[in-house]
Amino acid sequence: MPLVPTPQALPGISGLFAFRPETGVPMRALAQALLRGPSPLSPAERELIATFVSSNNSCRFCTRSHGAVARRLGDTDTVDAVLGGQAGAAGPKMQALLAIAEHVRGSVAPVPQALGDAARSAGADDLALHDAVLIAAAFSMFNRYVEGLGAETPPEGPAYDAMAERLASQGYLVQPKPGLPT
Repeated sequence: MPLVPTPQALPGISGLFAFRPETGVPMRALAQALLRGPSPLSPAERELIATFVSSNNSCRFCTRSHGAVARRLGDTDTVDAVLGGQAGAAGPKMQALLAIAEHVRGSVAPVPQALGDAARSAGADDLALHDAVLIAAAFSMFNRYVEGLGAETPPEGPAYDAMAERLASQGYLVQPKPGLPT
């Protein structure tokens, strides 16, 4: 049960955004900029970073919702392998960026130069490094928001397919209406 009242049929972060739109609107804009804005990383790669961070933060809602989007935009086998602990399945560049994301998720210390050098050696540029760090930091915040307020988390299944369809096609700026797929 959520710690604050959220609209029925708006699970996860969408319900929290509806509860307090004055913070929800800029948070949606941040998600849109990070996951769909200009970047050397594809939307599928950025969704994979968000999914990986959310999984390691034990945020079931964000892992399931962004995992569904990453699968829709990218490769299901890669997403499942990364979530199963095989970051190398995403390729050398993404493996290096996921190592950076994990560092950011778990520590406020600067990313070690060796992790940055490994990512650059694998083909990441400065913008990719920046985006990986900011996605990891933002999703750590989003995960704590969802879990801290006990947002409703549907069981795995069709609800996440509907979310993935909407997020993949429309992005993050549209607030879903209660009673419609979130």
